[in-house]
Amino acid sequence: MKKYFASWLLILGLLTTGAISFTHAQSFTSQGFIAQTDEQVEPSRETEDSPQSVLEPAHEDTHGHAPGWLVIPFVVLLLMIATGPLFYEHFWHHNYPKIAVSLAIIVVLYYLFVLHNVHNPVHALAEYIQFIALLASLFIASGGILIQVDKKSTPIANVLLLLIGALISNLIGTTGASMLLIRPFIRLNKNNIQPYHIIFFIFMVSNVGGSLTPIGDPPLFLGFLKGVPFFWTLKHNWPAWILALTILSVIFYFVDRKFGKNGAQEALEEENHFTNKISLTGTKNFFWLLLIIISVFLDPNVLEWVPAIHYDGQKFSFIRETIMFSVAYFSFRFADKKALQGNEFNFEPIREVAFIFIGIFGTMMPALELVGTFAQSEEGAAMITYNSLYWGTGLLSGFLDNAPTYLNFLAAAMASQGADINIIQHVKDFALDNYVESSFELMAISIASVFFGAMTYIGNGPNFMVKSIAEQSGIKMPSFFGYILRFSIPILLPILLITWLVFFAFAG
Repeated sequence: MKKYFASWLLILGLLTTGAISFTHAQSFTSQGFIAQTDEQVEPSRETEDSPQSVLEPAHEDTHGHAPGWLVIPFVVLLLMIATGPLFYEHFWHHNYPKIAVSLAIIVVLYYLFVLHNVHNPVHALAEYIQFIALLASLFIASGGILIQVDKKSTPIANVLLLLIGALISNLIGTTGASMLLIRPFIRLNKNNIQPYHIIFFIFMVSNVGGSLTPIGDPPLFLGFLKGVPFFWTLKHNWPAWILALTILSVIFYFVDRKFGKNGAQEALEEENHFTNKISLTGTKNFFWLLLIIISVFLDPNVLEWVPAIHYDGQKFSFIRETIMFSVAYFSFRFADKKALQGNEFNFEPIREVAFIFIGIFGTMMPALELVGTFAQSEEGAAMITYNSLYWGTGLLSGFLDNAPTYLNFLAAAMASQGADINIIQHVKDFALDNYVESSFELMAISIASVFFGAMTYIGNGPNFMVKSIAEQSGIKMPSFFGYILRFSIPILLPILLITWLVFFAFAG
């Protein structure tokens, strides 16, 4: 049964990609994933250069493996996340906290009292706190900054704002950049705001833009927490980042020229006198954003002098998270009230994220374990290539959530070479290419998880937030399937295919 679930998690994406072989799995953050056996598993693709220390387990296994059926709460939660807001919105909106927490409790209690495994739940809790601290602080601090642009709306002005947003995404995250710029973008185009404006904003600012730093997008931050060096993403992802944003900018420019304005709207704008100035309210919150960015670097696994909680042979950060939660509180407590009102700020988006990911962190442990175990098998390892990782990670990132998908595919890729995603040194060595083509595999996982997150409203956290704000502003957004059929398939999918052809299809 375990083998069935693991192979399902690894190969589901193959059903929709035809001739492209690949592996798959999903979920947002990382929990303890492989229960090491007393006998060390030999990596299927180890080279003579691979350090033997990488293959040594961090701790001896003293508990049983999770049964295959324990992945069911994880699958149920993900299916409800995908379908709840679409088909039973009222029930989901009122009950998602109870559902997410209840499913997580079922899995955690099984680990604690049946498997006698405290290791995985503790890791899951630590990583959840790290994750929610970053998202909450970025969301709240950026909500206290109001940007007003007094400028005529033109295709060039729109492209520039989108590119600036894409760049900023790497500094304050796709969540922070989206919340900071979506309302100014709507106000800039107030005389002719259309759904395609919002969709391209989601493509460029809420997703693709945040590819260059771990701060940029949740899956990359999770990779950083696992041990991927901070500047690894900048070094490896920038060519694909430039290619995708260039194509999206060109397409948006011509779409905006064709559909942007009619004669009456042009005449209306001509009557207005624009100062071409940008005004900021709540600028003191930029200080809070700077503190968040600085705190990200306070990683005890990188800086030896940073205090840490020592558990199970690993060091867990708490100074960084204390700073982030403090910033979240003080940035709201002392925020400019006019800025909060202008941004129509409320806590519901981050509240939803907090509860949903309690469920994901809690239920994902057996899924990661099953994927890792299967990937270590001969048949599982044979399925893993950078092509399969790109399409597998990508497809699941679009239709479920990119952060959990990133971790599951990274877990599978590492396990296929005898490495453990829960051992930081293993992750570092994997990123630094100390395994066979491991850095290239991580690049495929990283780019796919971020880029494909724009395929649907549910692919990445900021997507739904942006959609909600647009609808509150009176913009009639396309439905879930309308988004895919009218925008994702004809516009985004060809760009994802070009990215694959340029960087992965003919590599090696």
